[in-house]
Amino acid sequence: MDVRRADERYPGGDPRAGIVSRHAFSFGPHYDPDNLRFGALIACNEERLAPGAGFDEHPHSHTEIVTWVVEGELTHRDSTGRETRVRPGDVQRLSAAGGVRHVERNDGTAPLTFVQMWLAPLTPGGDPSYEVVPGIADSTPYAVPEAGAMLHVRRLAPGERTALPDGKYVYVHVTRGEVRLAAGTLGPGDAARITGAEDLEAEGVTETELLIWEMAP
Repeated sequence: MDVRRADERYPGGDPRAGIVSRHAFSFGPHYDPDNLRFGALIACNEERLAPGAGFDEHPHSHTEIVTWVVEGELTHRDSTGRETRVRPGDVQRLSAAGGVRHVERNDGTAPLTFVQMWLAPLTPGGDPSYEVVPGIADSTPYAVPEAGAMLHVRRLAPGERTALPDGKYVYVHVTRGEVRLAAGTLGPGDAARITGAEDLEAEGVTETELLIWEMAP
């Protein structure tokens, strides 16, 4: 179990434009050949957008992009003509496939915080696709078969326990609160990379929310 703390993330974004980013993996100018991916996961970015701030239209390809809003409301537009609002509890997925362009903005009046996770597809290419699953229930898994991965959302009360999935690669990201794992206590923005997970549990220290990726080899 390899614990990475929030303050170890690579800084990014443009604070003067109201964009603050923190990258868990090698990203942009922060190139680290020893931190390129974990399982299928190639990025786990914490993004904070001030009201009116956002990312102008930009391209993606050969990537499964899963977004989880922690607070606020995300406006998403892409080159397929879709425009959506993504709120806390919703799961958004954009399969970039052979290529797509999109815009992400905070068009609201409150700060926006979201976690965006990129996964490498098993087979590159194809046609882009998009979906939003509103209000995903606790413990309801969300499958990304294109990347051989499953996302589990866990919300724990203090003292409440949950089993982590067994698997070759398991990635745990804390969005809020504190949780206790075998390696110690993790807080907001902390993550654990677990190889060969078996019979592990997480226990809520406070009210907490976890994003857990279960990934095949």
